[in-house]
Amino acid sequence: MPSRNYSDLIAWQKAMDLTEAIYAASSAMPPNERFGLTSQMRRAAVSVPANIAEGEGRRTRGEFLNQLSVAHGSLRELETHVQLAVRLRFLNCDVGRQLLDQTAEVGRILNGLARSLRQ
Repeated sequence: MPSRNYSDLIAWQKAMDLTEAIYAASSAMPPNERFGLTSQMRRAAVSVPANIAEGEGRRTRGEFLNQLSVAHGSLRELETHVQLAVRLRFLNCDVGRQLLDQTAEVGRILNGLARSLRQ
């Protein structure tokens, strides 16, 4: 695999931006959700760039692809948490829509990165 650093990957950069947005949005959620949905959202968000970085640091292309798959799964988990937070009115619809737009962008970039690694 070509020499690079995970922080140069657009997928990692966009996932970090998404994680920051999740932290900002979830800080406005009810305090009694701090150990519930807020924590789950943050863990899923952090998992996305962390798994991209871990995958980039692995020795083989297959291992990298596996970690990208894990990152994509965490992204889907995060989408579900955001949708639930909106349904429960912990987040307003505009914030939820913005976060889901970001998750969709990260998903497209992850898919593109995985596709390029398979070629």
